[in-house]
Amino acid sequence: MNYSVNHIFKPERYLYYIPVGDTDLTTMYLGIIPEVFANYKDAFGTYDCPGIFRLNLDDNPRTVIGLEFRKNDPRITYPENLECIELPASFMLGIDLTSDIILDRKTVAEIAGEFNPPQSCVINWPFLRKDENPPVIEIFTQDGKNRIYVTARTTDKSYTFIPETPQANTHEELYKKAYLDPITGYYNWNHLKPYLEGFGLKGIQDFAFVHFDIKDFKTINEIYSHHVANNLLRRIAKKITQEDWIYQGARCDNDNFALMVKDMPNDELKSKLEIFFAELSGLPEDPSYTIYFRCGVVPMKNFLLLSDRGPDGAKLVQKMGTSFNRTEIIFYTDKIHDEILWGKKIKTYLNTAIANDEFLVYLQPKYDINTEKIVGAEALVRWDYQKKGLLPPIKFIPYLEREGSIGKVDDIVLHKVCQYLKKWQEQKIPVHPISVNLSRKQLEKQNIIDHLTRIVDSYGIDHSLIDFELTESMTLTNPVYMMSLLSDLKSKGFKISMDDFGTGYSSLSLLTEMPLDTLKIDKSFVDGIDTPDATTKEDTVVKYIISMAKELNFHCLAEGAENKNQIDKLRSFGCESIQSFYYSKPLPVEEFELKLKA
Repeated sequence: MNYSVNHIFKPERYLYYIPVGDTDLTTMYLGIIPEVFANYKDAFGTYDCPGIFRLNLDDNPRTVIGLEFRKNDPRITYPENLECIELPASFMLGIDLTSDIILDRKTVAEIAGEFNPPQSCVINWPFLRKDENPPVIEIFTQDGKNRIYVTARTTDKSYTFIPETPQANTHEELYKKAYLDPITGYYNWNHLKPYLEGFGLKGIQDFAFVHFDIKDFKTINEIYSHHVANNLLRRIAKKITQEDWIYQGARCDNDNFALMVKDMPNDELKSKLEIFFAELSGLPEDPSYTIYFRCGVVPMKNFLLLSDRGPDGAKLVQKMGTSFNRTEIIFYTDKIHDEILWGKKIKTYLNTAIANDEFLVYLQPKYDINTEKIVGAEALVRWDYQKKGLLPPIKFIPYLEREGSIGKVDDIVLHKVCQYLKKWQEQKIPVHPISVNLSRKQLEKQNIIDHLTRIVDSYGIDHSLIDFELTESMTLTNPVYMMSLLSDLKSKGFKISMDDFGTGYSSLSLLTEMPLDTLKIDKSFVDGIDTPDATTKEDTVVKYIISMAKELNFHCLAEGAENKNQIDKLRSFGCESIQSFYYSKPLPVEEFELKLKA
């Protein structure tokens, strides 16, 4: 059965519940929650979503439908006229199942009874073991997610992993090196991490996790000196210790800090953080300089869902802050959580998908703008996910790029393109160059030139029939390396295209050094020339891009021209080829092959 395992710590909490019969449980397993909980789902102070709870805490074992709430918080509106039981604090092992597994009472019993935590669980959480007779089993089936939590047994040494104080440690210097930051004298990540894993052990029942850094900290170091920068780090650490709403904190590394703070409604916590950062925004050494921060926040409910990935969630939303001249505080949401789960799911399923040949190649023809005949195509990957239908590229390409797995898909596309070209040549069908996208991760691999060449040569395909396509922004990260890489590809006879030209703000001087064959004008420019007569600023820009491409001996291709007005203008500007829905959408290989034969 396909599942993954994580662990969470749940504090003492109230379970408000209703007794249920078989019909109620069947409905709940289908993801339909009782109306009595509708107004409380996602309310402040609730944990997770309504679920099914198998309770074996006393002499009255029972199965109920309920919702967990934080204890004794005057800001929470607790359900009326519902039965309530207090659940003890406990570690739990979580079983995340694929959404296509249909849960029912029998299946849950089998999974909870038979699942065997993998070796990684023992390595990552050595203080936890599977409880053979769990007093609480929780089942959640909302929003397309299937999760089962079972209480876990802790080992005898489960409480010793939180560091002792220096006074109780005969090796004070070792303690300082292990748990204190040498610059600020404040706690480091080694000290904070155990609190996150077992926060209830130190009396922390509910918290939100905060991760922040200082915008443009490098400038403070370089312009004002390391001494000034270190003073700022010390001021932040001191400020953390002065706030009664902060439970624990740490300087993680460089200018990154992490906090465990009191969980509260988002607007209230945001207000406290804004005041906190505002009081640190001045630089005593230069009152004219304003310090800005970039902050990610994971509320308690989301942290429980993320379990050991909670800090990663905070850092993820922190990185979404891109404004230069203001402090940004960004909260982790359920939507972001769902995207992370989806990314994890397709990452673990990727090798199975490859073995099942689920990745398909569609070809979008490129047409000569004057003869209106096919002169090539771009290979576009499609995923027939679990053989149930095509996923939109936005549902998997960004996730595989982020995880670093996109190179496997790039290789599949190149293999299939070479297979098609070889087949057409053997059948005397006219062939034209086909462009294949190269991802940034792929280009960062060692010996990538040899790797690509071996694939193409294994099919006996002429190198000139393969057009490697990269985006403009990819050339900006390491231009010296990129120039060398492109030159090597070019020397082997491959063609090279730059996609999305004009969107990456590349240097024109850099463009003159690139060994390109084709410059592709991005659709965003072409959209602006959709007027039949009057010359617009967009016309001027496109006209000069085409003129520049010709001066540099680049072939010029425009993407996204969707009507005759745009085609006619591009033709008059001197554009040479078109790739757009006006001529053809991306086609299955069989349909593209028919066009070649026509």
